[in-house]
Amino acid sequence: MPLVRLLLAAFVLFFAGPAARPAGPPPQPALWAVRDADTIVYLFGSVHELRPDLAWFQGPVRRAFEESDTLVLELVAPPEGEVQAALRRVAPPADAPPLPQRLPPGYAEKLAAATRAAGYPEGAFDRMDPWLAATSLSILPLRRTGYSREAGVEAVLTASARRAGKPIEGLETQRDQIAMFDQLPEAEQIAMLTRVLDGQDAAADLMRRTAEAWSRGDTDTLAAIIAHDLRQTSDAVQQRVLADRNAAWADWVTRRMERPGRVFMAVGTGHLVGPGSLQDALAAKGLHVRRLTPAPTKA
Repeated sequence: MPLVRLLLAAFVLFFAGPAARPAGPPPQPALWAVRDADTIVYLFGSVHELRPDLAWFQGPVRRAFEESDTLVLELVAPPEGEVQAALRRVAPPADAPPLPQRLPPGYAEKLAAATRAAGYPEGAFDRMDPWLAATSLSILPLRRTGYSREAGVEAVLTASARRAGKPIEGLETQRDQIAMFDQLPEAEQIAMLTRVLDGQDAAADLMRRTAEAWSRGDTDTLAAIIAHDLRQTSDAVQQRVLADRNAAWADWVTRRMERPGRVFMAVGTGHLVGPGSLQDALAAKGLHVRRLTPAPTKA
């Protein structure tokens, strides 16, 4: 499910091999700003996994980051041990049926095939909730085509902020992000997993198109990709993953504008494109959002 990859800071870390350098103009992802007399909040859409040869951290994006006092992310990544402990706390009870038995006909076999393809032992996902299996399996096809979390936006910005001594703040906690999916009805979680299993072969190509559009600042194409994903999800998932979070983050920006300073805020790029975006939520509060980088010229 590409929406998971775009919007959730996945809990599975992986390492990718080298990738070929793409041809074409230098990347220029979209960047926006909300400002008043003494405050600027930059808005930047993140992609959580990228190829390490994509030199996106330059130009207006880097300048905005370097002149900012604080980095704000969806989540300040906790130590891996804390993540694993938190996931154990929400694991299914010991007497729950194994995950393959909870899937529609034919999907136990697809889960087993995806598990083997990932190099995991048989039954590795049996004691997981469907949402976590979906999140884990959604990134595995990307590993084979050179995408790396270490090259993703959050990792690069976090490392840069730490080197510069900038404070890093999170809009959400680890508990918030786990609960966002763990509290979905099981039917919704299983639907997420079946979409991931059905889309394993197409995942890398879709991620390539997403990363290419993002690197060009092509928000129209990104909005179309997100809209296609949303048509496959329920209203409840859309409300929880997008609308509720955009409303909460718009409240955060509104409060932050009351204090002077410069903030670089990076959230999943799906929150910054299409109808119901974070920009729309901010406009509803009377805040003007201006794009700082040019949109690509349409052929």
